Amino acid sequence: NKLAMFGICMIFLLAIMAILKIFIISKLPGVHTYFDQDYANMNARPSSQYWFGTDSLGRDIFTRIWYGTGYSLLIGITTAFVTFTIGVLYGGFAGISGGKVDMFMMRVAEIIYSIPYLLVVILLSVVLSTSGSGSSFSVIIIALSFTSWTPLAILVRGQVLQLKQSEYALASKSIGASKWYILKKHIIPNSMGPILVDVTLTVPRAIFSEATLGFLGLGLQAPKASLGTLVNDGLLGMPVGMYYQIIIPSIFISLIMFSFNVLGDGLRDSLDPRLRK
Repeated sequence: NKLAMFGICMIFLLAIMAILKIFIISKLPGVHTYFDQDYANMNARPSSQYWFGTDSLGRDIFTRIWYGTGYSLLIGITTAFVTFTIGVLYGGFAGISGGKVDMFMMRVAEIIYSIPYLLVVILLSVVLSTSGSGSSFSVIIIALSFTSWTPLAILVRGQVLQLKQSEYALASKSIGASKWYILKKHIIPNSMGPILVDVTLTVPRAIFSEATLGFLGLGLQAPKASLGTLVNDGLLGMPVGMYYQIIIPSIFISLIMFSFNVLGDGLRDSLDPRLRK
């Protein structure tokens, strides 16, 4: 699928550039590093010396952009992995159990899902940060994962209810296979199409939520920086007309979200037989 391949290529390019900049290029002599501060060139505009300019502390924005891209991608992918694990286990258990267990588990998931997503993330971030429960990175992952698994759990549960009545599942049951064996060997593998699409679209949602937290000052704490915190830092340059400090990280956030959304749409078109031409 050309759409999915375009998304994969963009994500791969951004990830490779972030890795090269962080682990190789920044260690070369004469190259601006993440912690370098040039007090003589604070709020410098983009030039041949500083490609994306500098911030209010004289730090190279080009270097910080790639560090921020790396952290944002890591947060998005980690959140998607946690969402996948919890959503598949929870939804699969509820669907295969059926009856009152299924009803109770789905009501719990729907209650969590009904709470405004961003409100829960902000409250959890504030509570976990003030209590000192782990680093800012782990706090953000916990906060983002708290509600992001519920749509996937509902999706998996629906797939299980549908596929456990299929011929191959009933045939496996007739020869003595347990419901957990059927779930693991037949139902989940045949549900991976819609699951992968949902997990792929979880990444841009997590990145956008983290960017919102960073913009509100609840994201990664210094010296770490994501694209969201870079947008927040860019606000300091707005009063003096340094709009590039907020525009450049915003463009990178949009580019990452666009790439993952395009990838998700492409996977949906490829894996959903109803959309195949």
